[in-house]
Amino acid sequence: RMEEQVRKMAFYDPLTGLPNRRLLNDRLGHTLAASQRNGLYGALMFLDLDNFKPLNDQHGHGVGDLLLLEVAHRLTECVREVDTVARLGGDEFVVMLSELHGDLHQSIEQAHAVAEKIRLALSETYFLSVAQTGHPAITVAHHCSASIGVAMFVNHELSATDILKAADAAMYQAKNAGRNTVRFHGSMPKLGVI
Repeated sequence: RMEEQVRKMAFYDPLTGLPNRRLLNDRLGHTLAASQRNGLYGALMFLDLDNFKPLNDQHGHGVGDLLLLEVAHRLTECVREVDTVARLGGDEFVVMLSELHGDLHQSIEQAHAVAEKIRLALSETYFLSVAQTGHPAITVAHHCSASIGVAMFVNHELSATDILKAADAAMYQAKNAGRNTVRFHGSMPKLGVI
């Protein structure tokens, strides 16, 4: 039981129960190896919440944690069981789609459809029930969206680190484009991703 607890602490985010960076890297490595065998593309999405800090500032970290839990739930509802949703920390999440199509353009279409599904799910209003000592709970309605950067990958053409960096760079492009949007990394070597 203690070993299981240590393993959970090492590989999972304590707040959301999602895989952490260490487990994400492990799964990305396995997905890259599988991609080398089967020739199927994968996609890594880097998500950063828009309008998260004002919630923390106004209502405290406890309410921010409630939002992060709801985000984790919405993300897992948008993907298949073979995909991975991870929390890197703060309000940063990663979604890894594996076993997409063998054709790049069809894989991009698949990844874009999932990214849009996620973007829409995360932009719906959050109703967070806040307990107050000695008072009835109040419900805080909060509007939050996500900037999503996507990097496509296949067959070890890029390292796991480079894939994460590419998705992170695309996420910043999404932020700079006005937030609540999806951007694909545009300078991926050998892939010609748009």
